[in-house]
Amino acid sequence: MTSRYARQIVLPEIGEAGQALLAKARILVVGAGGLGSPALLYLAAAGVGLKREGGCIGIIDDDRVDQSNLQRQIIFRESDQESTKVEAAAAHLAELNSETQILTYPTRLS
Repeated sequence: MTSRYARQIVLPEIGEAGQALLAKARILVVGAGGLGSPALLYLAAAGVGLKREGGCIGIIDDDRVDQSNLQRQIIFRESDQESTKVEAAAAHLAELNSETQILTYPTRLS
């Protein structure tokens, strides 16, 4: 593992084995709104779903970014307005951690 995750690896609850499990994890975040957007940021920052380990973070949301989202959906920027939430979120996550594999589903979960 890289020094990027050193602060988590030193925790006895995580260690190198736990970090390896995070890297291999495959998860789906339903909704990139008020709860989903900070969750996505923390997951990517923590090294969840790394490409080289076969992991991924999926995002499903059928909405577009609106100005009214910006004060509580912290993954988005003013320049994201009118973009789909999944594509805007994926772009920001890629900038945060380029090793994370992001899968997008611009649809409503049914």
